[in-house]
Amino acid sequence: MSSSTPDSDKTTTSSKKSAFDALAASRLVTELRGNFASGKTRSYEWRLLQLNAIAKLVVDHEQEIVDALRNDLGKPPLETVAYEIAMLKNSCRIALKELKHWMTPEKVKTSIATFPSSAEIVSEPLGVVLVISAWNYPFLLSLDPVIGAIAAGNAVVLKPSEIAPATSSLLAKLLGDYLDNSCIKVVEGAVDETSALLQQKWDKIFYTGNGRVARIVMAAASKHLTPVVLELGGKSPVVVDSNINLKVATRRIIAGKWGSNNGQACISPDYIITTKDYAPKLVDALKTELEKFYGKNPLESKDLSRIVNSNHFNRLTKLLDDDKVSGKIVYGGEKDESKLKISPTVLLDVPRDSLIMNEEIFGPLLPILTVDKIEESFDVINSGSKPLAAYIFTNTKKLKEQFVMTISAGGLVVNDTTLHLAVHTLPFGGVGESGVGAYHGKFTFEAFSHKKAVLYRRFIGDAPVRYPPYTNTKMRLLKALIGGGILGIIRALFGW
Repeated sequence: MSSSTPDSDKTTTSSKKSAFDALAASRLVTELRGNFASGKTRSYEWRLLQLNAIAKLVVDHEQEIVDALRNDLGKPPLETVAYEIAMLKNSCRIALKELKHWMTPEKVKTSIATFPSSAEIVSEPLGVVLVISAWNYPFLLSLDPVIGAIAAGNAVVLKPSEIAPATSSLLAKLLGDYLDNSCIKVVEGAVDETSALLQQKWDKIFYTGNGRVARIVMAAASKHLTPVVLELGGKSPVVVDSNINLKVATRRIIAGKWGSNNGQACISPDYIITTKDYAPKLVDALKTELEKFYGKNPLESKDLSRIVNSNHFNRLTKLLDDDKVSGKIVYGGEKDESKLKISPTVLLDVPRDSLIMNEEIFGPLLPILTVDKIEESFDVINSGSKPLAAYIFTNTKKLKEQFVMTISAGGLVVNDTTLHLAVHTLPFGGVGESGVGAYHGKFTFEAFSHKKAVLYRRFIGDAPVRYPPYTNTKMRLLKALIGGGILGIIRALFGW
């Protein structure tokens, strides 16, 4: 999770700093279970109050949020406002608008086998849930799941990422000031604190991060049969056909790659596939647009986030220094270790067995693979693990249809990148190694809810056919009832 370990941790319930160990975690969960059992989180009024409080804290402290993210990641204010603050406000708005509807039991049809009866599906809170968030969008990825957990009526513990310490500290302070601390807690810290939390029994764990830590989370959850949502990543491809508006496509690829935290985003384009014939045009377009956006010296640009820490800087440097790719750089490649800056870097004809093509890049490096025919790109994508996102730029209807039918990914976008994240009516999540479960909008509410089946009957209509002694007539009638056909029931009654 991180190589840095803070001297102490904070919870929103106490200003006193002390070691947060398994015993402290156990006490925390016990306290939350007691408060959840009181029923206070189940009420519509409590949920509404907390959601309004989150909406208010975002408005009241927008500049502090921008400053924290600038401190943690060098993130441009526009990216923070557009991709974290605005999206959080939208999540709150949707939850507040739809909450009563989400909470209302869903009436469903019953069968003739249970006649007379009625039935409904009741969404109930799971209980006490743990949210472990990521450092790359530390405000959004912390509070977006918390909004859904609260809307669903749960007690929540949030563990922000220690790799974004300014944001983590701000979250602890703001949630402590604005929310009901008897049911909503923040625990700061690193590996030790997270390990202490994972030793406890939760009713759901929601983790955003990488596959290595996800395996640790899932193993810990399995000891208690705790369900999980794992929001991971992978190598999200971009297929670029030749019959497109190249300028628009290039700008949209740049926005999704370098305009999204300098490539440090789970759905950033990880690599491009195009044809050998079209690659030179694509490279030229990327060079032209990148220079327009970030200037001739992008290391000095204020519109590019820095690399989060020296560990990630060194990891990315290692990818570039690989003998198989060091000669493939066609644009960029500049680095400034003192500022943790790496310029937008484009690589052409990168070997598929190189290091950069065998792990998620999560940074400003963009390899381009070439194929003879654009249709071959689908085989390249499907030869690897299922990505969190996949993108295609084409005007060919058949290719679009083939892409949607052939490519298995968490989400697909045709003729753009990353924008599906902003559509709250679409589920956001991975498949295979890119994740388990989905959220956003109503899907977040459902991720933290149990859909409870309820069947209502009265004392009339008590059919003797259910009870011994069993006869052939009863057998025929039960078969007909379970089959659900009126004609079959009539036949059974008359012995036909």
